[in-house]
Amino acid sequence: METKRTTFPSKTLPYALVMPQLLITLVFFIWPTWQAVQSSFLREDPFGLASTFVGLLHYQRLFQDPLYLDAIGRTALFAVAVTVLSMGMGLLLAVAVSRLVRSANAYSTLLLWPYAVAPVVAGILWWFMFNSSSGILPYMLSFFGVDWNHKLNGTQAMILVIVAASWKQVSYNFLFFLAGLQSVPQSLTEAAAIDGAGPVKRFFTIVLPLLSPTTFFLFIVNVNYTMFDTFGTIDATTQGGPNQATNILVYKVYADGFIGLNLGSSSAQSVVLMLFVIGLTFLQFRYVERRVQY
Repeated sequence: METKRTTFPSKTLPYALVMPQLLITLVFFIWPTWQAVQSSFLREDPFGLASTFVGLLHYQRLFQDPLYLDAIGRTALFAVAVTVLSMGMGLLLAVAVSRLVRSANAYSTLLLWPYAVAPVVAGILWWFMFNSSSGILPYMLSFFGVDWNHKLNGTQAMILVIVAASWKQVSYNFLFFLAGLQSVPQSLTEAAAIDGAGPVKRFFTIVLPLLSPTTFFLFIVNVNYTMFDTFGTIDATTQGGPNQATNILVYKVYADGFIGLNLGSSSAQSVVLMLFVIGLTFLQFRYVERRVQY
């Protein structure tokens, strides 16, 4: 059976079809990236009227700044917590839904709804629920002797942003894990059941290893999500406080550049963050290439 091929009579038509995407990439990614890299080597006044070339000075000061080093550790903690929590909940819900027969589609639709919520809206929703004066969750925690006030307690503020960011990402992880579970050959689990393996042993010895490509892909995606897409959640809930307790790298770029008007340092921070994400993406592509080869 021969595969049909489409031939474009005009040589310019393919370029015309690709041009809108290329323009969007150029305007909203390539050009801002170049501007950030260029600005990271300059010392500029807040109004952009004068600039001086300073080379790597901003990068040297960046990694000598205790506040920036603390932000790196804080971001690592935040990224690990959000990734583990959101992926764990997504896998748990996917396993539960995959065992349903009649109502699986209904549950899947309901579980996908949170992903359509904007990060800012998700942050506001959880801010209301964790509000120390009118929120339902602090009222419930008071029965266990917990005095919740994330405006004064840095640990509680970090818990708030972790929960809000994880809730937003659970639906995405659930969708991919559910697709991965449905692609596991049923004959393997049935053979293991005949050999006497219980549900838990079948999951950890057969299902989970077969989900390793999906798990690795979601790990990279979730880490990238914590690096960039959580800005709206933090801005809507804690604004990096209290006392810098939730000031992760992506919010520090905004705070130093737009609030502190330190444009050179902010640009250097954005370049470092971009290089880290590029490294993670490269790692993902290398993993996919090896899986294809073997």
